[in-house]
Order: sequence, then structure tokens, then C-alpha cells
Amino acid sequence: MSQALPFSVIFAAIMSIVARAYSENPEMVDIAKIDPTIVIDLRYATEQNVTGHKLYPLGTRAMILPSVAQQLAGAQNYLKQFRYRLKIWDAYRPKEAQGLLWKYAQKDQYVANPERGFGSMHSYGVSVDATLVDDWSQDASMPTKFDEFTPQAMLRYTGRDPSVKNHLTLLQLAMAHNNFYGLRVEWWHFTTADWKKYVPFWEDKQMSQASDSSPPKS
Repeated sequence: MSQALPFSVIFAAIMSIVARAYSENPEMVDIAKIDPTIVIDLRYATEQNVTGHKLYPLGTRAMILPSVAQQLAGAQNYLKQFRYRLKIWDAYRPKEAQGLLWKYAQKDQYVANPERGFGSMHSYGVSVDATLVDDWSQDASMPTKFDEFTPQAMLRYTGRDPSVKNHLTLLQLAMAHNNFYGLRVEWWHFTTADWKKYVPFWEDKQMSQASDSSPPKS
């Protein structure tokens, strides 16, 4: 009987596929090159995410479609007048990485199955996960940490901390003024309102019937 391959071998092979997926998407641009003042902290390139695993290879950059990058630059300019900046936790996510996230997160309510419908908005370069930092690059207080899938992570803040509410409202205003939708169950997730230009939503019967709704799951 043949012995099963060790997890580390399988995981390394998948990471190689993910790395190739990044290199084969020339239409994506590096957010840091469009606006170097945006802070990049890709959590899936570390173990600081819901899976406890690195899903992106070493040296992964925050990539996004050019039009979405320009929207982010607009949001950054909006925030600068209040002495805050964007921090990006995630941007383009190859479908192979989405497969790893789906496998290890075990959060069906929040994570899109890459084999069902059109999968995650991240896999088309139309979504980012974002938060705020101040002028000293210190994290602004927010309702939850990244990937904290709890009722407190809902788009509408119901807590009592005025600073958290103010920070979340500022982030949402900056993104809304630059053509982004929020996601009901994740305050940090934003998708361009023009996502249907890039996503084959007609492949998903439910979404093709919802012409004005923002896309679910991440």
C-alpha cells in the first residue's frame, strides 16, 4: 500500500501553484506602486489569519486591477485630510489560495467555495480587505481583528466605543466616496461597485438575478 504524502509536501506543491497564478496575471498592478503611502500587511502571507497557515508565497505583493487601485488611491487621499491612511490586509487572491482558505477556514457563512458559482471577489482583483492606521502607522481601533468571524464583525457597528465607531465610519465613508461596497458580515471587506465588469456573475443564477446587490462572501 502506498503511503500518503506528508501535508508539508502537498502544501508546498499548492504554494508553488499559487506563486505561478500570481505571475500569470499581468493585468494586475501592485498597489504599493500606485500609491506608496498605502500600508501593506498581507495576512495570508503570514500565519496571522483564520487558517493558521501561510496561503501566499514569500514576497507576495498586494495586487489589484488598475481601476480598483485608482479607487484605493482616491480613498487614501480622502483619509489624509483626517490624518489617517489605508492598511491593506488582502487584495487579489488566486483561486488556488481561495481553495486553501476554503479548506482550512471552515467558515461557510463567510468564505466563498471556489468551486461554486464565481467564488471569491478577491480572485478577480475587485476586492480588498482594509483597515486604518494613523499618521504614525499605528492601527486604529476597530470592531474586531482581521478574520474574526463573529457578530461584532458586522458592517453596522453596534458597540458602545465612540472611537471605534468613528474609525469605522471614516473608513466606510472613504471607501464609499470612491465607489466601493462594504460586506454585511465583514467590516474590513470592500468590493468595487463596478465588479460586474470583471466577474462572470451570470454563471451564478442567484447573482445574475440580483442586478444591484453587492456580492456575498469573501
